[in-house]
Parts: sequence; structure tokens; C-alpha cells
Amino acid sequence: MRFDEAFKAMKQGAKVKLPSWGGYWFWSKEKQTIIIHTKDGEELDIRETQIPDYTFENICSDEWVLADGENCPELGGEATFSFGEAIKYLKRGMKVARKGWNGKEQYIQLATGISYKTAEGNAVNCEHDAIGNKAIAFVGTSGVQMGWLASQADMLADDWKFVE
Repeated sequence: MRFDEAFKAMKQGAKVKLPSWGGYWFWSKEKQTIIIHTKDGEELDIRETQIPDYTFENICSDEWVLADGENCPELGGEATFSFGEAIKYLKRGMKVARKGWNGKEQYIQLATGISYKTAEGNAVNCEHDAIGNKAIAFVGTSGVQMGWLASQADMLADDWKFVE
């Protein structure tokens, strides 16, 4: 939902969040403001945010959802998100995985500074500024697969989650 809808829901007593968040936002009738309940259990008046750019980017999102015991870690659930969000987090250096993947130790992460060994045994470093030298690495129980490609099911799934 868009933020205007999320704001109306907050004013009616709902807690709202973006899919990847561990915490949520809610409306305080007493203070007449939005309170940010963080993933660490702290509460912050939105007017005291230290990173307004980040806060405004979140407000502009159209992916707001109601926070509940299934989708919000601070309420006992688990945060999941779309493949588009997963790519965004990969680019920030985070590890992500599908909730639906069978292997507990499976995840993907962004690999940089890629090199390879030629048939002659020479190491070649790929420093391609024009086309990039990054790839998605799939880390599984059998090792690492460089250049992992998402299936259509992976790309359309909304069960992506963070891996520690």
C-alpha cells in the first residue's frame, strides 16, 4: 500500500512497516506523531530521525504492509521481502536467502574483485569498469557457485529474508 493508506491505518490504530523491516511504525495519539519502533525495540519520534533522507525514501515507498505476528520480528514473526529488495540488499553487502529453500546453509551474496585461473594456471583478475566485475554467488552445502541465476520462481517470490 502507499504511505497515505498506511498513514490512515496508523491513525486507526494499526502498526505498519516495509516488508524487510524488523520493526514497525505506529501513530501515538498521546504525542500526535508517528513513533518508529525499531528492530532493536527502541522507540523514536519520527521528528527526531537522524537520517531524514532514509525516512523520506521510506515514506515514498508503495510497499507498506500491516505489521503483525507473522511478518514482523518485533511482533514475533519473520520479515520477508521481494526479489527486487533482495537485490538492493545484496548491493549493500548483505546475505539473503529464500525462506522456501531446503538447505539451511544456502544463501546468495554479491561477489566482487572476481578472478579466475586460465588453463595455463595463470590468475586473471577481471577489472572491467565498463561491464563490471561483480556477480551473485550462491553459497550452498556443496560450495560456492559463481554467477548464480535466479529462476522465475525466485524472481517472483516474496519470501526472501536476511541471513546472518
